[in-house]
Amino acid sequence: MPIYMQIIINIVFSYVASVGFALTINVPHRALNLAGISGTVGWMVCWFITKAQMGRMLSNLMGAFVIGILGLFFARIKKCPVTVFNIPALVPLVPGVPAYQAVRALVNGNVFDAEASFLRVGIVTCSIALGILLATMFTEMFYRVKKFYKKRKIKL
Repeated sequence: MPIYMQIIINIVFSYVASVGFALTINVPHRALNLAGISGTVGWMVCWFITKAQMGRMLSNLMGAFVIGILGLFFARIKKCPVTVFNIPALVPLVPGVPAYQAVRALVNGNVFDAEASFLRVGIVTCSIALGILLATMFTEMFYRVKKFYKKRKIKL
Protein backbone atom coordinates (compact mmCIF):
# COMPACT_ATOMS: atom_id res chain seq x y z
CA MET A 1 0.00 0.00 0.00
CA PRO A 2 1.43 3.43 -0.88
CA ILE A 3 2.52 5.65 1.99
CA TYR A 4 0.00 8.38 1.20
CA MET A 5 -2.84 5.86 1.55
CA GLN A 6 -1.46 4.71 4.91
CA ILE A 7 -1.32 8.34 6.06
CA ILE A 8 -4.91 9.02 4.96
CA ILE A 9 -6.19 5.84 6.62
CA ASN A 10 -4.37 6.65 9.88
CA ILE A 11 -5.69 10.21 9.89
CA VAL A 12 -9.29 9.16 9.28
CA PHE A 13 -9.37 6.29 11.77
CA SER A 14 -7.56 8.16 14.56
CA TYR A 15 -9.98 11.08 14.17
CA VAL A 16 -13.00 8.76 14.19
CA ALA A 17 -11.68 6.87 17.23
CA SER A 18 -11.08 10.07 19.20
CA VAL A 19 -14.41 11.67 18.31
CA GLY A 20 -16.27 8.39 18.83
CA PHE A 21 -14.85 7.97 22.31
CA ALA A 22 -15.50 11.64 23.04
CA LEU A 23 -19.16 11.09 22.16
CA THR A 24 -19.41 8.11 24.51
CA ILE A 25 -18.08 10.11 27.46
CA ASN A 26 -20.32 13.11 26.71
CA VAL A 27 -17.73 15.68 25.70
CA PRO A 28 -19.42 19.01 24.89
CA HIS A 29 -20.22 19.36 21.19
CA ARG A 30 -18.14 22.52 20.88
CA ALA A 31 -15.04 20.52 21.86
CA LEU A 32 -15.58 17.40 19.72
CA ASN A 33 -13.69 18.59 16.66
CA LEU A 34 -10.67 19.77 18.66
CA ALA A 35 -10.58 16.51 20.62
CA GLY A 36 -10.50 14.65 17.30
CA ILE A 37 -7.77 16.91 15.92
CA SER A 38 -5.71 16.44 19.08
CA GLY A 39 -6.04 12.66 18.85
CA THR A 40 -5.18 12.68 15.16
CA VAL A 41 -2.07 14.83 15.55
CA GLY A 42 -0.88 12.79 18.54
CA TRP A 43 -1.42 9.50 16.71
CA MET A 44 0.33 10.74 13.57
CA VAL A 45 3.36 11.83 15.62
CA CYS A 46 3.40 8.39 17.24
CA TRP A 47 2.96 6.66 13.88
CA PHE A 48 5.71 8.62 12.11
CA ILE A 49 8.20 7.99 14.93
CA THR A 50 7.30 4.29 14.90
CA LYS A 51 7.76 4.23 11.10
CA ALA A 52 11.18 5.82 11.58
CA GLN A 53 12.00 2.84 13.85
CA MET A 54 12.82 4.92 16.91
CA GLY A 55 10.99 2.62 19.33
CA ARG A 56 7.52 2.21 20.79
CA MET A 57 8.34 3.97 24.04
CA LEU A 58 9.67 7.13 22.39
CA SER A 59 6.84 7.23 19.86
CA ASN A 60 4.14 6.94 22.55
CA LEU A 61 5.95 9.43 24.77
CA MET A 62 6.12 12.02 21.98
CA GLY A 63 2.54 11.33 20.88
CA ALA A 64 1.28 11.82 24.43
CA PHE A 65 3.44 14.94 24.81
CA VAL A 66 1.89 16.48 21.69
CA ILE A 67 -1.59 15.52 22.88
CA GLY A 68 -0.88 17.11 26.25
CA ILE A 69 0.36 20.36 24.70
CA LEU A 70 -2.59 20.54 22.30
CA GLY A 71 -5.04 19.67 25.08
CA LEU A 72 -3.77 22.49 27.26
CA PHE A 73 -3.82 24.90 24.31
CA PHE A 74 -7.35 23.90 23.25
CA ALA A 75 -8.56 24.10 26.86
CA ARG A 76 -7.52 27.73 26.99
CA ILE A 77 -9.23 28.46 23.67
CA LYS A 78 -12.54 26.73 24.44
CA LYS A 79 -12.47 27.38 28.20
CA CYS A 80 -13.05 23.71 29.00
CA PRO A 81 -11.17 21.36 31.33
CA VAL A 82 -8.05 19.80 29.84
CA THR A 83 -9.41 16.30 30.33
CA VAL A 84 -12.16 17.05 27.80
CA PHE A 85 -9.45 17.03 25.12
CA ASN A 86 -6.80 14.70 26.56
CA ILE A 87 -8.88 11.65 27.46
CA PRO A 88 -10.46 11.12 24.00
CA ALA A 89 -7.22 12.04 22.25
CA LEU A 90 -5.27 9.34 24.09
CA VAL A 91 -7.56 6.56 22.85
CA PRO A 92 -5.55 5.86 19.65
CA LEU A 93 -2.37 5.49 21.73
CA VAL A 94 -3.78 2.94 24.18
CA PRO A 95 -2.09 -0.46 23.67
CA GLY A 96 -5.25 -2.53 23.28
CA VAL A 97 -3.94 -5.35 21.09
CA PRO A 98 -0.90 -6.15 23.29
CA ALA A 99 -3.16 -6.12 26.37
CA TYR A 100 -5.54 -8.55 24.66
CA GLN A 101 -2.62 -10.77 23.61
CA ALA A 102 -1.27 -10.77 27.16
CA VAL A 103 -4.59 -11.85 28.66
CA ARG A 104 -5.08 -14.45 25.94
CA ALA A 105 -1.59 -15.89 26.53
CA LEU A 106 -2.28 -16.00 30.26
CA VAL A 107 -5.58 -17.84 29.73
CA ASN A 108 -3.87 -20.31 27.38
CA GLY A 109 -1.24 -21.00 30.04
CA ASN A 110 1.66 -19.43 28.16
CA VAL A 111 3.11 -17.49 31.08
CA PHE A 112 6.29 -16.32 29.34
CA ASP A 113 4.44 -14.71 26.42
CA ALA A 114 1.93 -13.18 28.84
CA GLU A 115 4.74 -11.73 30.92
CA ALA A 116 6.42 -10.20 27.87
CA SER A 117 3.14 -8.72 26.62
CA PHE A 118 2.22 -7.33 30.04
CA LEU A 119 5.66 -5.76 30.28
CA ARG A 120 5.21 -4.17 26.84
CA VAL A 121 1.80 -2.82 27.86
CA GLY A 122 3.22 -1.44 31.10
CA ILE A 123 6.09 0.31 29.35
CA VAL A 124 3.80 1.90 26.76
CA THR A 125 1.33 2.97 29.45
CA CYS A 126 4.10 4.55 31.53
CA SER A 127 5.45 6.39 28.50
CA ILE A 128 1.97 7.79 27.76
CA ALA A 129 1.61 8.97 31.36
CA LEU A 130 5.10 10.49 31.28
CA GLY A 131 4.31 12.32 28.04
CA ILE A 132 1.21 13.93 29.56
CA LEU A 133 3.18 14.80 32.70
CA LEU A 134 5.99 16.42 30.69
CA ALA A 135 3.51 18.42 28.61
CA THR A 136 1.83 19.72 31.76
CA MET A 137 5.17 20.64 33.33
CA PHE A 138 6.39 22.30 30.13
CA THR A 139 3.31 24.49 29.74
CA GLU A 140 3.27 25.35 33.44
CA MET A 141 6.89 26.46 33.23
CA PHE A 142 6.18 28.43 30.03
CA TYR A 143 3.29 30.36 31.59
CA ARG A 144 5.26 31.07 34.77
CA VAL A 145 8.16 32.50 32.76
CA LYS A 146 5.71 34.50 30.66
CA LYS A 147 4.05 35.85 33.81
CA PHE A 148 7.46 36.70 35.30
CA TYR A 149 8.47 38.72 32.23
CA LYS A 150 5.08 40.38 32.00
CA LYS A 151 5.31 41.41 35.64
CA ARG A 152 8.69 43.03 34.99
CA LYS A 153 7.46 44.51 31.67
CA ILE A 154 10.17 42.79 29.66
CA LYS A 155 9.34 41.80 26.09
CA LEU A 156 10.29 38.31 24.94
